Amino acid sequence: MTPTAPRLLAAVAPYSLVLEVPAADPEIARRHYAAKLAVETDPSDVNHDLETGVPGLVVADMRPLEAYAEGHVAGAVSLPYRSLDEESTAHLSRDALYVVYCWDPGCNAGAKAAERLAELGFRVKEMIGGFEYWKRNGYPIETGS
Repeated sequence: MTPTAPRLLAAVAPYSLVLEVPAADPEIARRHYAAKLAVETDPSDVNHDLETGVPGLVVADMRPLEAYAEGHVAGAVSLPYRSLDEESTAHLSRDALYVVYCWDPGCNAGAKAAERLAELGFRVKEMIGGFEYWKRNGYPIETGS
């Protein structure tokens, strides 16, 4: 192999869309994912905590009352995000961690509710995947209001 051969191979290597933006330094990546996990959880972890009776956890359905009545995470409370304000949340414990969800990954009511609850002084995480992924995993569902 001649000294120019490796350069030739590098020149014909496929262009990487993954590396178009270089990967983050490991410490930057660690901080990013730690921050993400501080505000998100998933149906598996929520189900685990509900099954094991972790105290201080409140699962909150942010969808309209009609959607909640048709089916919701077993034990979840209904807190339609459009009605969240000081008055509607006055009865809620400030010591609890609220895990909020909406329909599915395409619905941002969970994120909007999480932002609003945090603004009102509540600790909150969003359940990624929403009710759709809760159902897909076969976790307990209740109907009615």
